[in-house]
Amino acid sequence: MSNPISSYLGLQADALPLREQRMKLIASNLANADTPGYQARDLDFNAALANAARVREAGPVAATRERGNHIPLPGADSLQPFEVARIASQATLDGNTVDPDAERAAYGRAALEYRASLSFLESRVRTLLTAITGQ
Repeated sequence: MSNPISSYLGLQADALPLREQRMKLIASNLANADTPGYQARDLDFNAALANAARVREAGPVAATRERGNHIPLPGADSLQPFEVARIASQATLDGNTVDPDAERAAYGRAALEYRASLSFLESRVRTLLTAITGQ
């Protein structure tokens, strides 16, 4: 049985923590742009989002049965299977695959998508508060 609030907030409630994790990965890539051998990483956002929606629909009890004795939380460990190596557009001698320009562009887009999800959630919460308070 799914949570009514989670159902009301829907996809964007699932997307927001995933967008945050993606921004952290991109920031990590930028921070390691000069680290020899560092492999740029990204999040397979669509697969992670589909998994989060499946867990939300199944509910915490079903998710616990599937994954052992714990309820999956939207943290870095639970997203590990959805991390992918980003392929370098140009080879470097030190084996680093970070393209700073591409990473900055990806971060800008990720920040915009994060803000869009946050705005949508704010709107849904405002609507819910209006319904509760009648104002």
